[in-house]
Amino acid sequence: MVNKAMMHKLTQEILEQTITKRANATHKGDYGRILIIGGTEQYGGAVIMNALAAVNSGVGLVTVATHPSNFTALHSHLPEAMVTDYAKDLTPFITSADVILIGSGLGEELAILTATLSKVKTEQILILNGSALTLLAEHQLDLPNARLILTPHEMEWQRLSQIEIAEQTPAKNLAALATFTPNPILVLKKFQTEIYTADQIFQLTIGEPYEATGGMGDTLAGMIAGFAGQFRTSLEQAVLAAVYAHSAIADDLARERYVVLPTQISAEIPKLMHRYAQKDETKTKNF
Repeated sequence: MVNKAMMHKLTQEILEQTITKRANATHKGDYGRILIIGGTEQYGGAVIMNALAAVNSGVGLVTVATHPSNFTALHSHLPEAMVTDYAKDLTPFITSADVILIGSGLGEELAILTATLSKVKTEQILILNGSALTLLAEHQLDLPNARLILTPHEMEWQRLSQIEIAEQTPAKNLAALATFTPNPILVLKKFQTEIYTADQIFQLTIGEPYEATGGMGDTLAGMIAGFAGQFRTSLEQAVLAAVYAHSAIADDLARERYVVLPTQISAEIPKLMHRYAQKDETKTKNF
């Protein structure tokens, strides 16, 4: 049974623990290889927002597998990302990735999802977002043996867990999560987002309705991928830091804005990370 003592409040301390100054003798391969899969002809913006967030989070290499109609738009927004057709054999891209993020704007592309799930390896991080979660629930797909992160909003979690939104208490959510094999990290997006690990729950106490804009979850998923790809000491810590950073940036922007756009958050990620990296450098020098 989960009680209040087990619900931990997320604070900026998670950023201080996670974001560190980069070592001098490093290269792009040291900061993660991410594969993003999604974006039908209609929903290409979703993977563009994934990629913007991941690249601005500092990940070393990003490849986006998407519908060819999205190539030009993606490169106009983000020339740093590589692209490929998601209808082709993605095996070489999947096997070389540290982190795979699939589902944003994927629509009904079940074959792409099932092919990806069949190729993921145990040591890889797999983030399931958006349409991938709906397809997973509708077709009762088996999860691969990998390091899993699920990022549903409340309705997507209802489909996956069979728990009605009004009944999604911490105790029931944790119990439902325990039935998943392997046991994933759950980022349940809601007012005061909750993050469930194997035996702990963390609650976000920042963020307001100015974040209620299409694409916000895609940006968060991209940040989680970016943090997970480069901060490898603890996957749980990387996820928690990404979730907190996302809303911390939104809070800062909302001081002068009625609504905060997902792409505005992505543009501010390097500034926030620089601040905390400088703090880490100061601590190191003082030590």
